Amino acid sequence: MSYYSYDNNSYGRGGGFMSSIPPAVKNIIIINVLMMIITALNEQYMISHFALFYPTSPYFKPWQIITHMFMHGGFWHLFFNMYTLFIFGTVLERVWGTKKFLIFYFVTGLGAALMHTGVQFIEAQVYISKIAENSQQAMASYQALKLTPTVGASGAIYGVLMGYAMLFPDSVLSLIFPPVSLKAKWFVIIFAVIELVTGIFSIGGGIAHFAHLGGMLFGWLLILYWKKKRKMY
Repeated sequence: MSYYSYDNNSYGRGGGFMSSIPPAVKNIIIINVLMMIITALNEQYMISHFALFYPTSPYFKPWQIITHMFMHGGFWHLFFNMYTLFIFGTVLERVWGTKKFLIFYFVTGLGAALMHTGVQFIEAQVYISKIAENSQQAMASYQALKLTPTVGASGAIYGVLMGYAMLFPDSVLSLIFPPVSLKAKWFVIIFAVIELVTGIFSIGGGIAHFAHLGGMLFGWLLILYWKKKRKMY
């Protein structure tokens, strides 16, 4: 993909590639890579302790609300999330500063987890009502829900995309495949519609579509709040 260009010399002028990345984005990427390496060494332990499980799961721990944001399901999951963070998060951190960017990143990530868990709660209530009617399929589905881990920074990444589109709505983003160029605001709207439709109709099993929507929603709300309070910059 090719994206909105930004002056890469504002950080670490003359200090090499790594010094050109602002600190929050750089450290988030480093932590995610380290977590992937550690997970490869002991996957069962890392997933059971640091992925996010439904609150009634025997594997649930409170810290998972944060730690799941630094876990990923494979190399490409990690790569695309961190690449997107590097492209768009770098711009936002330079505009907002490190502290405000970190607030934004974690608010959107936690918002994504909240949305995802809320949808799981609705699903769980449906299963529980059917279990009361002696449905074995509902029982199996409810147990699967409790034992299914959620990993990834995607909710926060979708929040970052929303933040970029709200700050630079008319910047043009170009995809290599398909070869399409659109303004950032239209790309984000299209992404939101796709996630909503795929989430409602359960398309693409194993993807937390409503977590993506949650990240976008909380990013949108936080920026609206900052604008209202005149604390945008």
